[in-house]
Amino acid sequence: MPFLPVSDGNLLHWEAHGTANRRPAIVLHGGPGSGCNDGWLTFFDLDVHRVVLLDQRNCGRSLPHAAEPEIDLGANTTRNLVADIERLREHLGIDRWTVLGGSWGSTLALAYAETHPDRVTDMVLFSVCTTTHREVDWITRGVARLFPGRWEAFRDGVPEADRDGNLPAAYSRLLHSPDPEVRDRAARDWCAWEDTHMGFATGFRRSPRYEDPVFRLCFARLVTHYWKNAAFMGEDELLRGASRLAGIPGTLVHGRLDVSSSPDIPWNLARAWPGSTLKIVDGGHDGSEAEMLKVVRTALLSGTGDA
Repeated sequence: MPFLPVSDGNLLHWEAHGTANRRPAIVLHGGPGSGCNDGWLTFFDLDVHRVVLLDQRNCGRSLPHAAEPEIDLGANTTRNLVADIERLREHLGIDRWTVLGGSWGSTLALAYAETHPDRVTDMVLFSVCTTTHREVDWITRGVARLFPGRWEAFRDGVPEADRDGNLPAAYSRLLHSPDPEVRDRAARDWCAWEDTHMGFATGFRRSPRYEDPVFRLCFARLVTHYWKNAAFMGEDELLRGASRLAGIPGTLVHGRLDVSSSPDIPWNLARAWPGSTLKIVDGGHDGSEAEMLKVVRTALLSGTGDA
């Protein structure tokens, strides 16, 4: 099992699929905290791409794991994740690569490409978000207008004194409580809200991954860690930096019923990114929906990626 040592004592799990002479591609998973799995390979033709799967810091099979009781997430920042991706590229001897990112992975992909535009041949991003304070406020408060009862249950999962403040920060405190029952209840409540807004277009089906107590604690801790800090970036930093992506072909794919990340986010990004194309498809935030899957596959096949 390959691990890449990076800063702050972290070991990142990665794996590569396909032969070495194919077009290299890196997958940036969502969450933060979802981890990578072989399901991401369904987006690719392995006769075309060599696909690198990476578990970002503290999740998936990377170590230390965010579900560990005394975990310190202080070194888990967007800037450090970008440095980790570049460290992996250098380790693999890849000059330039395709970047695929979904949901949170689209935020990370943009941060990486704006920092290292000369290392990216093309990008395909779906369920696009940039993790601004405004977006976090929407997903934790504004979208309550669509699900008032479910949102009240989510809000009431934190102490009354915290209910009018930064909800991700309030949940993060609970998720790091010394009491394991408090941690687990907070993780369950957070993931129930994730199921609510993520499942809007598909009938509110529960995600089976949240049945795993280790996964849900890891996931909830990392999401709240990033959301309470708006991804450790300035407001609209990625949108303002989109001109750095000029010359990088980009395809943005977004569901018209995505209430987790509203379609104005990729719309504004496409206007600011020379050479990008926005495709609005039927469906919500889930990248496994049929039309989105088809469009992402087609975009990956047609990308330049010929470094």
